[in-house]
Amino acid sequence: MFDKDFKTALQNLPSTEKDKLILRLLKKDLVLANRLFFELVDTETAEDKREALQKEISKDLKRSNDRFFSLGYILMEMRNLSGLITEHVVKTKDKYGEITLNIQFLTESISLNKWHILNSKPNDSYTTCIYIIARAFKILLLIKAQHEDLHLDFRDAVMELGKSIGENDMLMRHAINNGLDVNWLLQFEIPEDIVAIHKEIRANGFLK
Repeated sequence: MFDKDFKTALQNLPSTEKDKLILRLLKKDLVLANRLFFELVDTETAEDKREALQKEISKDLKRSNDRFFSLGYILMEMRNLSGLITEHVVKTKDKYGEITLNIQFLTESISLNKWHILNSKPNDSYTTCIYIIARAFKILLLIKAQHEDLHLDFRDAVMELGKSIGENDMLMRHAINNGLDVNWLLQFEIPEDIVAIHKEIRANGFLK
């Protein structure tokens, strides 16, 4: 990525100059700054932060449901929480937590908003349903990328997610129309070629 001579020049900089340069760069890259803070200074572990985020997700989903006035508002809150999960993973490299947090986030979102999804006009619920189905696909892809020894850790939660989708007629309709076989979740049987399946579905214009 960088020229060899450039790397050598950086390595030969005086310590004080390196320190100034690092601090200047970190001010412009908060993602890197947060990651370094976690790795070098933070006393909390990735598991500690995962547990705190689990509680925050449940609290925020409940609050947005209590204040419901449209599925658009719910979708905005869901996207905000998804962003928090991504931020957590980037900061801590918690790939295991990325899966458990997304399963929790999606299952609780469906449970809390079941009535709103079922009773909204199809045009109003479309974007929210597609978002949920796309996230369910992402979870399957994330699990498939993990070592097989870890797969069973997610089985019960994935089956519960499948049940939540299966009990919602509107979500099931969109799952079928967008190539998500809910039995993959209900029976925890992720196809070996799930990556290729997902890629083809996207290429055909679905999940959007």
